[in-house]
Amino acid sequence: MAEKISEADAVREFWDKVHEDKTVMLGLNGPEHHTQPMTALAEPATEELWFFTRTDTTLALESIGGVQARLVFMSKGEKVQADIIGTLRVERDVNRIERYWNPMVGAWYPEGKADPHLTLLCFAPERGQVWVASHGAVGTAFEVTKANLTRKMPNIGTSAEVCFRH
Repeated sequence: MAEKISEADAVREFWDKVHEDKTVMLGLNGPEHHTQPMTALAEPATEELWFFTRTDTTLALESIGGVQARLVFMSKGEKVQADIIGTLRVERDVNRIERYWNPMVGAWYPEGKADPHLTLLCFAPERGQVWVASHGAVGTAFEVTKANLTRKMPNIGTSAEVCFRH
């Protein structure tokens, strides 16, 4: 990816795609931790991502009071990819539970919205890198083929270092 995209455009692309695709990899920051797939509930206006989880998960137990975390995202079709560092905290927000509750979520909480193990995680992104592809798979294959024939670098997209919460 040779070109650069503006920080504002990269952030906008990130929010658009994570809101649309929802699945991210989320984990605590550090070599002793790993990321895991989670369903993100994106709120671009507040620059927050929310996740349903149980109070007895490692992410919840270690995020009380707020901790550094990492979110990795690859949109369907690989148009947008991101690696973001931010703060993760536990917060049982009854309004958000009500707003985002659905049968898929309910399957994890036998006692419904009143389940004592039900809580939310809030990820507040701080900084990272966002890559935005300019082509789909066919366009990328064409660019790679062209690059091999012309001996010039392929142009397959842009990237930007981003900071949230300006």
